[in-house]
Amino acid sequence: MAQSITNAFVTLFDAEVKQAYQAESVLVPTVRLRQGVQGNTYKFPKLGKGSATARIPQTDVTPLNVTYSQVTATMSDFNAAEYSDVFHQAKVNFDERSELVQVVSKAIGRRMDQLIIDALDAESSPSTVANTVVTSGSAAASNLNVGKLIAAKKALDAKNVPFDDRHMVIHANTLSGLLGDERAISGDFASIKALVSGEINSFLGFQFHVIGDRDEGGLAIDGSSDRKVFAYHRSAIGMAVNMNQKTEINYVPEKTSFLVNSMFSAGSVSIDGDGIVEVTCRE
Repeated sequence: MAQSITNAFVTLFDAEVKQAYQAESVLVPTVRLRQGVQGNTYKFPKLGKGSATARIPQTDVTPLNVTYSQVTATMSDFNAAEYSDVFHQAKVNFDERSELVQVVSKAIGRRMDQLIIDALDAESSPSTVANTVVTSGSAAASNLNVGKLIAAKKALDAKNVPFDDRHMVIHANTLSGLLGDERAISGDFASIKALVSGEINSFLGFQFHVIGDRDEGGLAIDGSSDRKVFAYHRSAIGMAVNMNQKTEINYVPEKTSFLVNSMFSAGSVSIDGDGIVEVTCRE
């Protein structure tokens, strides 16, 4: 009967979802990732800094007195579930399993990305000390441009943030603004040919990650058409995974359908606000 589904099929589907999810997730590879976390929270350690002092003969050394603190990522549980009707399976002319793999995996990937975006946005709230790049005068009401990228780079440089592993997550609308800045697309200023492919992979030391509108929230925009995008260093944001993505497939007799349910538990948190820059863009 249809109620019986082999372990081989479940294993295959789960493997396909994981593979597609890893390919679709945009931001997870750009942060500090801790997997196999036990419990509902995970504490990322944060060490301070100190200054070396001149040595005076016959005197005690002066300790750095480095401060040690922790930031806590709280786990949240999520499901990505869909029914697969046994009658529909016999009538449709496409591979429903492969379609469900894409639907489920992309839902997981977007939600994982949203956890990171929410952590970035929380760090840039008025109660925190995140760097904010708006620029003055009429430029404050402009879309993303090279001037704002330079200001974001300057803010990170001033905090001695390492030059490698810098990332920037922007919206598709802010990308269009950047493509309108000649300094970003002209061969006189950069070797990349942005207008040929319609994208910018890297610029000024930032690796760009472009996302569009998302039901999960994405990069939110306020009523005045100002959207916040973020530049950050990999070590400034942490993600802890309590339960990595896994998939179950069960037959539900009342619905004459298989319920495909993929789930995970994770949390994200800002570790160091000095490594995060919020850039305000007027679309």
